[in-house]
Amino acid sequence: MPRHSLIELEAVLAIVLCGSFRAAAIDLGMSTTAISNAVGKLERELGVRLFNRTTRSVSLTDAGRTFVIQIKSALEDIQKAMNTARSQQETPSGTLRINAFATAAREIMAPLVVSYLQRYPQVHIDLVTEGRLVDVVAAGFDLGVRSADLVPSDAIAIPLAQMRRMAVAASPALFESTAIPQVPHELLTYPCVRVRLPNGALFRWRFEKGGEELQLDVEGPITLDEASLTRIAVMNGLGIGYFMEADVRDDIAAGRLVRILEDWTPPLVPLCLYYSNRRNPSAAFQAFIALARDFATGRLTLP
Repeated sequence: MPRHSLIELEAVLAIVLCGSFRAAAIDLGMSTTAISNAVGKLERELGVRLFNRTTRSVSLTDAGRTFVIQIKSALEDIQKAMNTARSQQETPSGTLRINAFATAAREIMAPLVVSYLQRYPQVHIDLVTEGRLVDVVAAGFDLGVRSADLVPSDAIAIPLAQMRRMAVAASPALFESTAIPQVPHELLTYPCVRVRLPNGALFRWRFEKGGEELQLDVEGPITLDEASLTRIAVMNGLGIGYFMEADVRDDIAAGRLVRILEDWTPPLVPLCLYYSNRRNPSAAFQAFIALARDFATGRLTLP
């Protein structure tokens, strides 16, 4: 089956709209010979004449008139789609898909994602959180957010340069009748809220101080796999919790939680926004990258 190029179809419509081959050629930026050859090729492949031509006039044949009626709306839809695609290179719009660990998403949500959407309301962000590592390109995502040590070696990464730490905390009531643990091993005698990883394994609490590293398999009355549930359990006195510092910073500052073993929780590997190298990125993508770089260097201010 013959495959017709878009220019051949556009040539037919241009001749109808402009009234002559010469005027249509000027409108399309082609030579008269080129547009005549394009129409002639199409007519040969279709096996019908589309235009009646004389030295002074051009008009559609019956077959040509039917053909134009059938292709006109389709070509208008194609042109509309092309204009929409071009506009996304100029004004941020469309959808950006981002994949991140839940903890990473919480850290960038207010300062970066919300700030971006306030600036570019024509963009829709589809933020997917999951514990497993995915190939963001193969899974159809534009961007990923992970700790720097988990970013693929062939990706372009933007370190977000925010201080990240774990925090061990409990309700003040838990320590009203017992001493506060001073070293990690003392946690083994306290009730703790256990954490289950996405792969089903129990998370071992990690500590480091003065070059000494250790991991503890704590015990407690409940095992959870979602940080917000862990916070609720700890706030209600069920045990000591192990959190991302950002998730409980306000509770600690307000006295709702007591932080312990702070000197055993040094800074973590920083987060990175990462993406594959791409040609002709959309305006929405470029704007997000620019804002992420401002966020990483501390230049980001709320609108």
